[in-house]
Amino acid sequence: MKVEPDTKVREYFSQFPHRLYPKGQILIFADEDPEHVYYLTKGRVVQYDSAYNGDELIVNVFKPGAFFPMSWALNRSPNRFFYRTDSESELHVVHADAALQFLSENSDVALDLLERVYRGTEGVLQRMVQLMTGTAKSRLMLELMIEAKRFGEMKDDGSVKINISEQDLAARSGMSRETVNREMRKLKSSSFVNLKGGSIVITDVNVLEQALSSSH
Repeated sequence: MKVEPDTKVREYFSQFPHRLYPKGQILIFADEDPEHVYYLTKGRVVQYDSAYNGDELIVNVFKPGAFFPMSWALNRSPNRFFYRTDSESELHVVHADAALQFLSENSDVALDLLERVYRGTEGVLQRMVQLMTGTAKSRLMLELMIEAKRFGEMKDDGSVKINISEQDLAARSGMSRETVNREMRKLKSSSFVNLKGGSIVITDVNVLEQALSSSH
């Protein structure tokens, strides 16, 4: 019976020690050679840079099933980012050389990782386009769409509930919190974004995506 790549990854990393970290724990500092690869089984981890004024600029968010930092592990290129838990998290820790050996012996896992990297790259390229040509509104809509597709909770009526703060939206979009707050108020007057119990609800992700496309 064929074993799926995610099952192989889960079984491999489960052999190694796991650690529990509270929310806000920095796992890897910028300019640090981490030596280990982390496999996330519970919680979320953000990868970010620090702006000159101390603000966080989030470049990626990892969810359970992800292992990182693979760019450093594969290339031994300088690590320029911080990695911090975004919620209480559980991770398995393995030496980078052992993780690379696992990839070299399992081409299907390596291919699955490559596919995920390219999906992530697509999001990065979309952000680049918005930074160069978009408005504050379109940049915010992009972050809402990415959050809904990656972490959203689908409801029976087809809407998607997401739990993300304005501060995190600002950190991901490169805008100030004040700008995000202003643009969010504008979006709430539309038919596809509203607030319920402190969460953001996207009534129709496809409509949001169409609105984003037509904003160019």
